[in-house]
Amino acid sequence: MIRTLKAFDLKGKNILMRVDFNVPMEGEKVTNNFRIKAAMPTINTCLDGGAAIVLMSHLGRPDGEVDPTLSLIPVGEELAGLMEMPIKFSEDCVSNDAIDTSLSLKTGEIHLLENLRFHPGEKNNDPTFSSRLARHGQIYINDAFGTAHRAHASNVGVASHFKHAGIGWLVDKEINFLDRFIQKPNRPLTLILGGAKIGSKLGLIHHFMEKADNIIIGGGMAFTFLKARGKEIGGSLIDDAMVSTAKNILNLARNSQVKLYLPEDVLCGKSLDDNEPKGPFLINDIPNNLMGLDIGPETITKFNKIISSSETVVWNGPMGVFERKGYSRGTRDIGIHLANCVENGQKVIVGGGDTSAATEKYGLSQLMTHVSTGGGSSLELLSGNHLPAMKALEI
Repeated sequence: MIRTLKAFDLKGKNILMRVDFNVPMEGEKVTNNFRIKAAMPTINTCLDGGAAIVLMSHLGRPDGEVDPTLSLIPVGEELAGLMEMPIKFSEDCVSNDAIDTSLSLKTGEIHLLENLRFHPGEKNNDPTFSSRLARHGQIYINDAFGTAHRAHASNVGVASHFKHAGIGWLVDKEINFLDRFIQKPNRPLTLILGGAKIGSKLGLIHHFMEKADNIIIGGGMAFTFLKARGKEIGGSLIDDAMVSTAKNILNLARNSQVKLYLPEDVLCGKSLDDNEPKGPFLINDIPNNLMGLDIGPETITKFNKIISSSETVVWNGPMGVFERKGYSRGTRDIGIHLANCVENGQKVIVGGGDTSAATEKYGLSQLMTHVSTGGGSSLELLSGNHLPAMKALEI
């Protein structure tokens, strides 16, 4: 059993809360505050219960060194604007000054610590680092679903230092929803995969090979599968090390009940920086000097027809380089179609950082059945695996 906020007397307490503020940035500006907003119900419950809050998070991959471009100061400013209140900030998450600031907090105050990953002890789950973090609070709450699949100091090591520890509303919602879904999804069930990397999604593919009726593969990873199927893909990028793995997956699909679908046409560019889309080109007709950067109109129609015949859809990964306007149509049109399916009573679960960012960009997040804030964590849960950060909180 894992306790939620309901289990604790919050009044007069300092709550040390792990949140996931690893948000997209441009310079010193937060460009998507979806994850910050997602933590606010837990933050507000603590404040309403008479607590003070110490927030800790990572941002980016500074590899254990201080990187001013990955400071959480802009995130604190964004949170202060959303909360309409001042936020205290400490430049070192485990300094004596930071701990003193936490110990002197008054009811209703919020203290944000600097990027946890400025210290190597965070990713190494260092006991001394965990012990220092624990000094910030009397109750530990993990509301960072996005990092629950990692065994780090702030979500695993720190938990052992608290008698009173549990999860916030965001994690509670994620786990309960995804657990219920895994147990008994409505059929037909379709898995949509995109993005560039196959390796991180192997567990999901193999797990759904036994559960899904359809698997749709788009995005950059589709070209490795197309290559494995013997198709000519022009200058499109592939993961050479994964071609044999892709062949094995295609063979598994042939020998199982699942139907696996790949793109039939694509929009191309000369490079990832080419803002002038060329095509669409049918697979096998892609020029050698061009690379596929988005699925084409015939593929969109084909994929949407499969989606329409499904009762449950899991979507993880964009269909192209959606950040660039010329290659956003595949991701956008699939997203709009999925939102329409929800309106018609179908269930759509969106997982993965890039996918949730895309649905937020196109104003579709609120129209889906569930949008997960955790990429790797949702992948692990949907693959039937346990999450280390949740294991650390079991009683």
